[in-house]
Amino acid sequence: MGTAGARLNPEKLSLSAGRVRGKKWTAAAVIAGGGTGTRMRSAIPKQFLELAGKPILFHSVDTVSTIEAVTRIVVVLPASCIEAASEILRPLASRREILFVAGGASRQESVLHGVEEAASAAPDLIMVHDAVRPLCDRDLMIRVLEAAWKKGGAIPGIPTTDTIQRVSRSGRVRATPPREELFAIQTPQAFHTAILISSLKRAQEEGFLGTDESSVVRRAGHSVSMVEGSPDNIKITRPLDLGLASILMSKVQEPSAGKMEGRVGNFNLRIGHGIDYHRLVEGRKLILGGVEIPFEKGLEGHSDADALCHAICDALLGAAALGDIGRHFPDTDAAHRGRSSLEFLREVRRMVEAEGWSIMNVDATLLVQRPRIAPHAKAMKRNIAEALGLAAVSIKATTTERLNAEGRGEGISAHAVALLSR
Repeated sequence: MGTAGARLNPEKLSLSAGRVRGKKWTAAAVIAGGGTGTRMRSAIPKQFLELAGKPILFHSVDTVSTIEAVTRIVVVLPASCIEAASEILRPLASRREILFVAGGASRQESVLHGVEEAASAAPDLIMVHDAVRPLCDRDLMIRVLEAAWKKGGAIPGIPTTDTIQRVSRSGRVRATPPREELFAIQTPQAFHTAILISSLKRAQEEGFLGTDESSVVRRAGHSVSMVEGSPDNIKITRPLDLGLASILMSKVQEPSAGKMEGRVGNFNLRIGHGIDYHRLVEGRKLILGGVEIPFEKGLEGHSDADALCHAICDALLGAAALGDIGRHFPDTDAAHRGRSSLEFLREVRRMVEAEGWSIMNVDATLLVQRPRIAPHAKAMKRNIAEALGLAAVSIKATTTERLNAEGRGEGISAHAVALLSR
């Protein structure tokens, strides 16, 4: 029996449920990553190989964590990998509760361990997703969940384009099934909790090993419906798959030049721009990027007046069409007096993600004559990246050659650009 490993608790767990035909439902997700990936021919388990600068596992869990109806995520891994995975996924813990469970001798046994842990939260549905399908988009996951709620169980599939033959062990062709009836089945696969857990336990008791969750559920006598899958939702099994995934991911991350909003593959992209100015005054601490910088003056404002964080907040809110920082954190509200602007960033992140957006990139520039920012830039980047759940952010600083208010030392301003995807 699997034992729970590390546990990542969210700062604020969203309990918003999905709705289908007026009924509420909640879901838990099991991320199946218990294998070692011998076909990848890598010393590193394939779920930890990097794709677009982040481990494959991070991408897979990242998308699941944006679905409001999913209130718990259980990651199933070899016991030796749990500690490393908990560090990798720590930036996502503010969205959802993330639990870790040791896998079993087979994928089916590993999934059962994860399902039992997920079921302890009493969700209506449990969704099982491969840890090495990092390109599955959020819309497909939601369609699978909605179909499962209506039908009891649902899986995504795509039509086969090749002719499939049934071949004997001796190599003789025995039959040619009608191609219109053949589909390649993917994950995520979702089922009513009671259906999935009872089916897996029955299979375990009877010694049946299925090829996926749907085969186990169907064997137990339950029907399973199919929704349209995605050709981009590839499973990374061999080195060639990683190269293909890199190409597909690069298409997602490169929006058309000159467009503020667009669509690449199954992803919507939006860009937001933010600007913030604050006057330098005596008797105030100078805080930028959550770092207190020794200086004879600080920035004037109701909160900690962190112009850098404020500009990034506005860029994120603008990209998601959610207004500006003044609307959400007005200086007329006493609750915000002296408040850390890193807290504003965390709240803005939750607002953006609640709308279904993922933060892909942030680039910011400070306009400041004095003091020097370079000695503090690393700490600023770390604070902001942690608040936004990003592996890294870009923070730069420049002087204005004493040509304006910033150059005369009267104030500091910040500009920021943010890229969101859905």
